[in-house]
Amino acid sequence: MPLSATSTSTSTSTNAPSANAPSATKQAVHDRVHAHRAELLALSRRIHAHPETAFEEHRAAAWCAELLRDHGYSVTAPAHGLATAFSATLGSGPTTVALVCEYDALPGLGHACGHNLIAAAGLGAAVGLAPYADRLGLTVRVIGAPAEERGAGKALLLEAGAFDGAAAAMMVHPCPVEVADFRSFALGTLSVRYTGRAAHPSLNPHDGRNAADALTVAQVAIGLLRQQLPPQWRVHGITTGAGTAPNLIPDSASAEYEIRASAAEDLSELRARVEDCFRAGALATGCEVELSRPEPDYLDMRSDPALLALWRANAAALGRPEPVESGPFACTDMGNVSHAVPSIHPVLDITGGACAPHEAAFAEAALGPEAERAVLDGAVAMAWTAADLAAGNS
Repeated sequence: MPLSATSTSTSTSTNAPSANAPSATKQAVHDRVHAHRAELLALSRRIHAHPETAFEEHRAAAWCAELLRDHGYSVTAPAHGLATAFSATLGSGPTTVALVCEYDALPGLGHACGHNLIAAAGLGAAVGLAPYADRLGLTVRVIGAPAEERGAGKALLLEAGAFDGAAAAMMVHPCPVEVADFRSFALGTLSVRYTGRAAHPSLNPHDGRNAADALTVAQVAIGLLRQQLPPQWRVHGITTGAGTAPNLIPDSASAEYEIRASAAEDLSELRARVEDCFRAGALATGCEVELSRPEPDYLDMRSDPALLALWRANAAALGRPEPVESGPFACTDMGNVSHAVPSIHPVLDITGGACAPHEAAFAEAALGPEAERAVLDGAVAMAWTAADLAAGNS
């Protein structure tokens, strides 16, 4: 994950509430989150200790749903056609705010992206708001969103109506830097399958159609294409199959590729150019090619300016580090939500730049004191931001 700057965390200072929502209620929300500190941090550690990958997060989803029921939420689980998704609601105010929880882990790396913290912070905001939702004019909706790392779970939930009627959606993410206006790349995936004709490489090579060669031609074409791509466009992938023995011309080959661009509108052009490279491999070798999308596109994250201003004020009131400005980095399916619902996705520094998500050290950091602070600060700041939004809508 390329980063443009780093920041250093400081200890939690005053819990002074910011403007808009009644100060006394915001203070009460803060105090309630901290009163349930042990419960929230225990959940974070429990999810961390039992990592589950995309669409397999059965325990994590159940633990989150159980905690929400304990705090008065009406929970539907599973929800919206996904076995490890849930939806929970409380309150009857006119402003519906969706608090988004992630809890999937990385294959082989566990919670090296810190999704245990995301889940705990979202639930913390829900717990803090629970007794005050109607007083604040809120309907609180908690959405358990599986498969962020692979599978675009939020894109599927959005299509299924999970965010319908929401005035805002928000979540926080741990990071090695503090960024309020988080921006991400748009991401598309591509599966490639070549079919050729097997033959003996010395007895009758002229009868063969080499699928591995088709993939090689395509990879060379992509390498040349990169010279003409804009700076923020990325193409990268791996070969997943290209024959089984050197004395047999491969009749099949496969690859998995990703494409990235700074805006969703650019993905269609980039995809067309990359797919043409794969078609060129098939044309040059006499093979057939099958191109497919294994998951929905991840759209670029676009923070809502009004929500972002509320977040900044509330994070500052909690003594969070001064956020830095950053260009797009990484990808998230929260970007899809942000194209349909006013959204924010601030990232909270838990390592001071010492390590980044998807590194083994980040999984260790996701259990540290700065990670615990991020859970509580993230929960309070999201709850306060929701309260301020409702006050502004009243």
